[in-house]
Amino acid sequence: MPTAIAVTSADLVLPAPDRHTPGAALLHPPEQHDLEAALAGTSALLERHGHVVALVPPWLPRPTVQRLHTVRAILETDRIALLDIDLPPLGTALLARQLRQLSVCDFSPGVIASAARLLSHYIFAGALLGSVAKLDRVRVPVGLGAHARSWSPSAQFAVLAHPTPHLARLGSAGGGRGGRGGSHASHAGSHGGVADLPAGPDFATHLTFARGQLTSDWVAAELAPAWQVQGVLENPLPAASPAWWGTPKLVEFAAGIPDLSVLYQLVASVRREQCRWCGLELIGDRCGFCAAPLTAPPPSEAAATSTGRSRP
Repeated sequence: MPTAIAVTSADLVLPAPDRHTPGAALLHPPEQHDLEAALAGTSALLERHGHVVALVPPWLPRPTVQRLHTVRAILETDRIALLDIDLPPLGTALLARQLRQLSVCDFSPGVIASAARLLSHYIFAGALLGSVAKLDRVRVPVGLGAHARSWSPSAQFAVLAHPTPHLARLGSAGGGRGGRGGSHASHAGSHGGVADLPAGPDFATHLTFARGQLTSDWVAAELAPAWQVQGVLENPLPAASPAWWGTPKLVEFAAGIPDLSVLYQLVASVRREQCRWCGLELIGDRCGFCAAPLTAPPPSEAAATSTGRSRP
């Protein structure tokens, strides 16, 4: 059986792109399953799949994160990878689907787990927002002017949170155009608004979007053609999205590589190493299962001083 790819909410499971891609495992939060049920379910996953790779974004509720670490500690297993991936909810769902696609390939569990950080760099995640008044400034810088314009009933903002934060105000009807791989030059919106739209990916992608309480076709009608995506899919909005973006008036979107052969070549092109701690294969600079760095960190200056003082 392939390595299990796990998420903490059913709305983070995007439809499989083909009949070969397995579904995702669901690790229920504490309010849905008690600890005994969580232990039994995770044990069954490990018995069936051998290893579990779970995405643990920072926006998960603290009790949910604590439950995941508690289950792994009680089971005393090194076959559960808890991956800290900082993407918006729909971007997280897209990454989970890519890992599900790769899980049927001939990659070891360690490579699949460490591939998550690599693949996340190729995901463009953002949203069309009716307000940025409560958008976290750490995620996307929001100027005072944008905050002030958020109070306008007709205001709409195109926001890219990943890979490079970018914010642009659109015209009253969500007008404005951008380009694939493109230019950050300003463009006139369809109703006179001026927008400095985020540059799109310079590689082939599919775009997934999910509607909140904002009525607009801008993502599918204007952003998708401007980014020259090869396909567009609408999906229900993840429950965590309004809180992450600071408003329920949104249309969230995420673009990523859809082709399994391209994903495979991307991961296979990276040199594989062996984790010095748990012995699993990995790519990049950190093991996805035990979180050990590829190379031992140099001793700190304080530790070296302390060692020197302890000598007779």
